[in-house]
Amino acid sequence: MKFKTLMTIKAVICLGFGPVLLFFPAWILGLLGTAFSTGAALTAREYGATLVGNLLLTWLARNAEDSVARRAIIWDLFVYDAIALIATVVLLLTGVLNWLGWGIAAIYLFFAVGFGCFIRLGKKTA
Repeated sequence: MKFKTLMTIKAVICLGFGPVLLFFPAWILGLLGTAFSTGAALTAREYGATLVGNLLLTWLARNAEDSVARRAIIWDLFVYDAIALIATVVLLLTGVLNWLGWGIAAIYLFFAVGFGCFIRLGKKTA
């Protein structure tokens, strides 16, 4: 997969989830089987803001040529998605999220592997 394609897919996913978490946290948390509270709303909205930031980063940097900055972006997104994958799986295994959470885990796995492949390729990140 090309770098631009992976970045575009991530931007679209972030566009789908970021604004929903910002503006409708109770609805999305309810879908995931999680109790809604003031603390959950704060965390969901902050996570929504993170996704909007990722949306801007991935969309604006999708055409970046191979450079130190592009490799830093790849590392950042790899670490972000790998940590989010682990956190999501822990929440799933402890029963905090319902079965829909496995879809979220699959998305994080997809991106962690995708960005991990670019790290493994080194400078060949076309």
